[in-house]
Amino acid sequence: MSAKIYRPAKTAMQSGKAKTHLWVLEFDQSVPRKIDPIMGYTTSADTLQQVKLTFETQEQAEAYAKRNGIDYRVIPPKEANRQVVSYTDNFRYSRLQPWTH
Repeated sequence: MSAKIYRPAKTAMQSGKAKTHLWVLEFDQSVPRKIDPIMGYTTSADTLQQVKLTFETQEQAEAYAKRNGIDYRVIPPKEANRQVVSYTDNFRYSRLQPWTH
């Protein structure tokens, strides 16, 4: 049984950073999925894939995994590079590119 520990990024539908400060422990797939012959749905006998545990810190998630004998890997979060943009820079006299419509 193995798992990954990560901090989720904000979704494209969010403008804020809700639910991005928690760390998540998510179990990896241990049994391959198969297609149900009658309905055509994708099924799996692995119920641990449905479990997502949240923790306040990365250390708590790692301690939980060690305490329960779970092999884990940590995926470090990627911080977004914010570019400071000013509306008034569009009309600056020393602008490098010409302003066109």
